[in-house]
Amino acid sequence: MATTVTSKGQVTIPKPVRERLGIQPGNAVDFELAADGRVVLVKVDGQRHVSRFEAMRGRAGAGLSTDEIMALTRGER
Repeated sequence: MATTVTSKGQVTIPKPVRERLGIQPGNAVDFELAADGRVVLVKVDGQRHVSRFEAMRGRAGAGLSTDEIMALTRGER
């Protein structure tokens, strides 16, 4: 879906996108810049959408030491 940027830098969000995101007149939206250069439009509803990968970031505990991992690999445990 393509749209045109006005001289003021405004764009119209296509109806299928507004319907999919539940965007109504007066709602706030945010633009997130992805590392690969894409821009993601997000409806602002007080809660930021977190990807399943980002949600897992920092969840790992101390875990096993290298010696413990090697013992498991060798079947010594």
